[in-house]
Amino acid sequence: MKKIILVPSNLGLNPLYEGHIPGTYRAPSVLMQHGLDKIFSSCEFVTVPCPEYSPESEPGTDILNGHKLRQLNLQLADEVEAAHHRKFKPVVIGGDCAILPGALLGSRRKLGQVALVHIDGHSDFRHPGNWKREPGARPGAAAGMDLALVTGRGEPILTTWPGIEGSLVQDEAVIQLGERESRLEDYEWPDIEDTDIWRITVFDALKLSDSHLINVISGRLNLFPEMSFWIHLDLDVLDSSEMPAVDCPGTPGLSSRSLVNVCRELFMNMRCCGITVTIYDPDLDHEGAAAKLLLGMLRSITKDI
Repeated sequence: MKKIILVPSNLGLNPLYEGHIPGTYRAPSVLMQHGLDKIFSSCEFVTVPCPEYSPESEPGTDILNGHKLRQLNLQLADEVEAAHHRKFKPVVIGGDCAILPGALLGSRRKLGQVALVHIDGHSDFRHPGNWKREPGARPGAAAGMDLALVTGRGEPILTTWPGIEGSLVQDEAVIQLGERESRLEDYEWPDIEDTDIWRITVFDALKLSDSHLINVISGRLNLFPEMSFWIHLDLDVLDSSEMPAVDCPGTPGLSSRSLVNVCRELFMNMRCCGITVTIYDPDLDHEGAAAKLLLGMLRSITKDI
């Protein structure tokens, strides 16, 4: 049985221009309008209320909406933990990817140490070791920090959690799939290469068949047989020819067919404890084509076998 947790958040994203409000907060409601509730008609739905977005700095943090994100992630953790207590598998639909800490926190509370399959066109590894906010500069967007945060790198406001000792997930228990910018000369966070995070760039993934890629991921997860694992799916891992309605579309990317094949195999694994699906922006999807693609993917990934 699955529990659908809707998180209408845009708190982790910087505005693109003066007065802009990132549209990812509308993703859950737009997906509901396109039939999300019908796909999961037998499932329990719950919405985690999101604090109001602000583009302004907050005192005591260099992270945009940092205090609000802590509040939101603690509320999300409660819902994820409650799902685990009832033996449900949470499907968390954002919003932006700064909700990953809450999903892992709720899982850690109930399940202990967990592994993470982080599927994203970017490794989201910005942290104080590779970024420093200059005086007067815009706060850092947590959506570019989520993998760093859950591995314990960053401000305590989003790395230190009640009842949890250390980071939410250990480096060696993370698989990052899909990074497409690591070959750029100005790659923002090359220090990820100095960690024990297992990395499969999009260039590596595109050389493999779906079954081979699944075997590679499963082989790594099998090094931690006692751990459940969480899937984080950021839709910008798809090639922009198929999914332009994300905050940072790019190419090359995975095809929706390959992504569904990989995620379905992982989601159906008994050790999988849930999935976050993030970064769809309805403001960039005027005809609804991306919403329909996403709904079809969700149906295929989570359909019970």
